[in-house]
Amino acid sequence: METINPNSAMLSNFEVLALLQELKSQQKKNRTARNSPLATIIYEATRYLQDSPCKLQTAEHVRTFLTALKEFKLTKAEKLMLLNNPPSTPLEIQVMVEESEERFTEDEVEKLLQIIQEILPVTQKEEEEDMDS
Repeated sequence: METINPNSAMLSNFEVLALLQELKSQQKKNRTARNSPLATIIYEATRYLQDSPCKLQTAEHVRTFLTALKEFKLTKAEKLMLLNNPPSTPLEIQVMVEESEERFTEDEVEKLLQIIQEILPVTQKEEEEDMDS
């Protein structure tokens, strides 16, 4: 994967993780210095993303999710936030989606939550938190 124009698009955490894993494998093939600043950045960012929901996502999950969101008229940034940090409550949607109270009815918010729960995989940590509440 190559980024041609870094300002032309936003990347999801899933895409960033895939890119970092590719860079890491290239470093191993080329036997690039493991003590370089880039190696440290790749390691730390990968470690962080491995603890996020993107770890369980696939390209198919992302495609299906974005297709399912078309009816909601969300901005690219809002879709990206929902993908990177899938909300599980209406309050989380209010925080992520600008003016969601005016743009969506309660039924639409519930439908959005249902789509998120059906399409995006949930980490074990999130399942435990849901059971606790």
